[in-house]
Order: sequence, then structure tokens, then C-alpha cells
Amino acid sequence: MTAPSPQSPGLLNWLQILLLGVIWGAAFMGVSVALTGYSPMTVAAGRALIGAGVLIVAGYVVGQPVTRLGGKREWFIASVIGVVNVAAPFALLGLGLQHVSSAFAGVIMGAVPILILPLVAVFSKDEGIGPRRVLGIFLGFTGVVVLIGPGIFASEGGRAETLGRLAILGSACCYAVGSVMTRNAPKMPPIPFATATVIAGALAISPLALILDGIPAEYNMRATLGLFLTAIFPTALAVVLRVRVITSAGSLFMSNVSFLVPIWAVIFGITLMGEEVPPQLFVALGFVLSGIALSQWSAIRRQPQQRRKSR
Repeated sequence: MTAPSPQSPGLLNWLQILLLGVIWGAAFMGVSVALTGYSPMTVAAGRALIGAGVLIVAGYVVGQPVTRLGGKREWFIASVIGVVNVAAPFALLGLGLQHVSSAFAGVIMGAVPILILPLVAVFSKDEGIGPRRVLGIFLGFTGVVVLIGPGIFASEGGRAETLGRLAILGSACCYAVGSVMTRNAPKMPPIPFATATVIAGALAISPLALILDGIPAEYNMRATLGLFLTAIFPTALAVVLRVRVITSAGSLFMSNVSFLVPIWAVIFGITLMGEEVPPQLFVALGFVLSGIALSQWSAIRRQPQQRRKSR
């Protein structure tokens, strides 16, 4: 069987980004519930700390403890990625969402694949960028813009709105840079690698949360449950899947999940929270699926051939 690559991601990686789309799409509900009892920075630090604890335990259970990561060089690289890919975007999102609309944040997060393009062209040339991939990414981004609809850049009128928007853009840049860094990191076991990044992120963001918010005075059961669910699935499980996909199929392939997350968030809002179906949902879905299909067309065409060869 052919090993997964950016040119041929394989069925497992397709299934993993679909699962990540579902997990991160549902994360909006978990974060919203957690924010009913805790501040944004406390939620960011809490999900990192709890997620790190879950990964440490899970690693020992499945025989991939974090101690298997490697030497000082591997720990240093994983720690830097943890700061860039966990602590910084969590903190920037928490700060930014206090001053800008969630619609603005959603469309900026959908731009992560566009931000990844020049980084891949310079630092990860093996992934390959052609006109079809570039057009596909812009089609997917168009779908995100259509889904979120008018009012994306409407002003909230707050004094710190510009700083809030810059914080959201900064978080998207962190995810883009972190993806390429993960792709170019030395080969490490996926669970120890993911665990080390979340530990580093938790250690970096927790002091900031304590300085800005202090220790929570009250503990709301519903908000705490939302925080734990967000830490277990969109943080701990998702980080492991993300590392697996990026290291095997590339950061550009992984970026397709940025188009799926808003779609799933809307679907969960409709089915679980009784929200109305936005009239532009199916148009947006058409753009997103067309963009993914176009950007990954060569890989999609290879799948039947590989299945025939493996028989």
C-alpha cells in the first residue's frame, strides 16, 4: 500500500479531516456554553490545561507516553509549535472575540488556507502548489464568505475593535504558521508530539489568564461541563488528528478543514439549537465542496487506481 503524501493523502486522511470538521464545528457550542460561566482567557487556559491532562493519560494508556517524544531538540521544537499553535491563537481569539463579531472571526478563520499558500510555497515545496489548488482554495473561501453573509465587516462601534480584528487575524496567522512548522518538524510519534505541544501551550497561556482574570470565584456546572467537552474533543483529540494529517498529507491538505468547520457549525446550530436554516447554506456548501474537489482533484483521481493496485 502506498504511504500517504500531499499528492495522495489516502482515504484515512480524508476521513480524519471530515471528523475534524465535525469536532471543530461542534466546538462553537461547547465554547459558547463555557463562556456563560468563565471569561474567554480562562476558557482558553482551561481547555489547554485539561486537554494536556487528557493527552498525558491517553498516551500512557495506548503505550505512547509523552516521555517517548525524544531528546531536547524534539522537546524544543514541540514547545515552540505549542506556543505558536495553541497558546498564541487561543489567547488572541479570546481577546479578539471580546471586541469583534463572531461573523468576522469566522471569515478570518476561513482564510487560513490562503495564508498557508505563500508559506507552503517557500517552506514546504514538496506539497506542491498549482493553479488548480489555488483556485480551489479561493472557491472554498468564497463559500465561507457566502455562508456568513452580509455584515462580515460591520462595525460594532467599540474603541478596541481595530485591535480585536488584528488579534483575530493574528490567531489565523498562528494557525497557518503552526501548520507549516508541524509539517517540517522531525518525525515524532503523533500522540507524544501532540501532547508536548498542548503542554507547552498550557504552560504559556495559564499565567496570562491568571494575570488578566485571576482564579474563578464561582464554578457553574453547565459552563464547566462545556469547558471539559471542549478540552477533550476540539482540543485533545483534534490536536492528535491534526498532527497525524499534517505530517502525512501536508498542511495544505489539512487546511481544507477550515472550509468545513463553518458548514458543520451551522448544521449543528440548526439540528441541536433550533436555529433557522440560512438561505445561502446550500450555495455556500456548493462553493466549499467544489473548492475542495478542485484543489484535491489529482488526489481524488488517484484513489480508484490505488485501490485497484492494492487488491
